[in-house]
Amino acid sequence: MGEQPLRLVVVGDELAAGAGDPRALGWVGRVAARTTTPMPPTVLTLAVPGETTSGLSARWEEEVARRASPDADTRLVVALGRADALAGLSLARSRLNLANVLDAAEQRRVPAFVVGPPPGAGVDPVALADLSAAFADVTTRRRVPYVDTFTPLAGHEQWLADLAAGDGALPGQAGYGLMAWLVLHSHWNAWLGLPEDVV
Repeated sequence: MGEQPLRLVVVGDELAAGAGDPRALGWVGRVAARTTTPMPPTVLTLAVPGETTSGLSARWEEEVARRASPDADTRLVVALGRADALAGLSLARSRLNLANVLDAAEQRRVPAFVVGPPPGAGVDPVALADLSAAFADVTTRRRVPYVDTFTPLAGHEQWLADLAAGDGALPGQAGYGLMAWLVLHSHWNAWLGLPEDVV
């Protein structure tokens, strides 16, 4: 990572902002708190509720450019939600949108890390599983880290109980804790150039 301070720009929907978390941390805050760097990372979460990958693809570049600095190690975290499945976007469109984001990030020399959509009420689980698999394929082809949150959480008792305790769509403290654990154990530190054993 070098000596530059770390600046993480997180783009995504309401899940990236931690909506529904009584502690207002979400998974992003929990991951940042467990990221041990010489200087605490600056985390800039730029969430748009209900945003599809089409909306994200259209806005992310300007958003990141306004927050990047030559004096900081700026990195992009793409937090993908369930909106594509809810909006009926085709898998081909979702794949293309993510591919465009990652290709442009690479051209700008902004390292990217992608977190996929978790299960939730009101979304067809088959469609969401297919969407997560499509995102995983796009990232694998580009050697970008991808966190599959759907597969491990789809039948997870604590996740399902946490959703049921709320509105069925947004997790609470336990659910965001599970998402943070998945991120931290999916080569997060390696992506940041940190020792893997600090979590």
